[in-house]
Amino acid sequence: MVQSLASSNSNSATLRAGQTLLLKNADMVVTMDKERREIKKGCVFIKGNTIVTVGTESEVPQTADRVIDLRGHIVIPGLINTHHHMYQSLTRVSPNAQDGELFKWLTTLYPIWEKLTPEMMKVATKTAMTELMLSGCTTSSDHQYIYPNGIKLDHSIEAAQEMGMRFHACRGSMNVGRKLGGLPPDSIIEDEKTILKDTQRIIEQFHDTSRGAMIRIVVAPCSPFSVSEQLMRDSAKLAREYGVSLHTHLAENVSDIEYSKKTFNKTPAQYVEDLEWVGRDVWHAHCVKLDDYGIKLFARTGTGVAHCPCSNMRLGSGIAPVRHMIDAGMHVGLGVDGSASNDSSNMIAEVRQALLLQRVGFGPEALTAREALEIATLGGAKNLNRDDIGALVPGMMADIAVFSLDGIGLAGAQHDPVSALVFCNPGKVAYNIINGRVVVEDGKVTTVDVPIIIEQHNRLAHQLFAS
Repeated sequence: MVQSLASSNSNSATLRAGQTLLLKNADMVVTMDKERREIKKGCVFIKGNTIVTVGTESEVPQTADRVIDLRGHIVIPGLINTHHHMYQSLTRVSPNAQDGELFKWLTTLYPIWEKLTPEMMKVATKTAMTELMLSGCTTSSDHQYIYPNGIKLDHSIEAAQEMGMRFHACRGSMNVGRKLGGLPPDSIIEDEKTILKDTQRIIEQFHDTSRGAMIRIVVAPCSPFSVSEQLMRDSAKLAREYGVSLHTHLAENVSDIEYSKKTFNKTPAQYVEDLEWVGRDVWHAHCVKLDDYGIKLFARTGTGVAHCPCSNMRLGSGIAPVRHMIDAGMHVGLGVDGSASNDSSNMIAEVRQALLLQRVGFGPEALTAREALEIATLGGAKNLNRDDIGALVPGMMADIAVFSLDGIGLAGAQHDPVSALVFCNPGKVAYNIINGRVVVEDGKVTTVDVPIIIEQHNRLAHQLFAS
């Protein structure tokens, strides 16, 4: 049920500066505040892009420019995706890459990705973001490390701006091809000078340091098996000169470990420590095979990890020791990874998978539903080095996901709606609010024509494989 004082045209989904929005009567509001309050019959009052008040009806103003009645719904902080490759949505379930481990999977797909175009990159980004939004995601990073045929990071950033997604755009890179002992073909790598020059350009053009920023840039050389030590060092230097974060892949599977030991005579943890790729401004993807030394190092330095359970399972990489990481005091966030190794960009499904996979590896008490949800909210915020998202608290940005509790998948689970959201299948969101803007309303995305995007995406995917 929706009551609105805003106009009924397409712009009514956006709150202008100073306008107010009230979410009221929710069966449960999960705050993720310091006390981890869960408020029955909760309300959230928003002004512009900022949360003003969270509480019960008696604690929150009951009039606003727009009021949404959320009886039968659960409200949570928007989910935060800390690792993705959005262009890969064009190559889901790719033939010959469905059953290989990481290195075989990559070498099969590199020649296909070499044919990507700017149009493909932009449409794929919109497709991935549409799926993310419908699954409760409000902030996403994207690790783009391949730039053939005139592709720039600008194309993904433009797509994010059109979609209304809060976006950490990672300027990835590869400069070590097969001739130098790396994994990617030499035709898709760049030289270090070009990489650093373009990374600096992107930072200066797009990076927003302000609180509540919608676009931030991350410096992100791809992986130990595709990047030189010098580029890693120079990238860290550049990032710290500009005060931006650092991101890369690390310790993803056994082959990754073997490559590091053979090439650098170091474990992955020793490698990044020597390169000064540790600290609160750094988070690494996967870390499935991170050893005890690495866990202690990351915990001590505040270095984060993006856990990608579906992708790790799909590629047979193993089970990341998330329980051990959390107990050691590490920052652990969640990532869907690319849709060629996950085949989905569904964040709430990823939360469930994180819960289940830890239990497969470490027992039924290894991770609770609430801990899994915390990884996907507060954990993600820590990875991205942000203190303005991840919780429903006054002063935080109004990034909010709302799920209906009335669906068949949650029938019989009303006694614990928070756990039901993780254990059961809630389906797509009823509402998704990003920066105070309703980008999904009544289960429909308001910022893009989804059937058109699907048609474009399917056409381009066919073109990619046919060429």
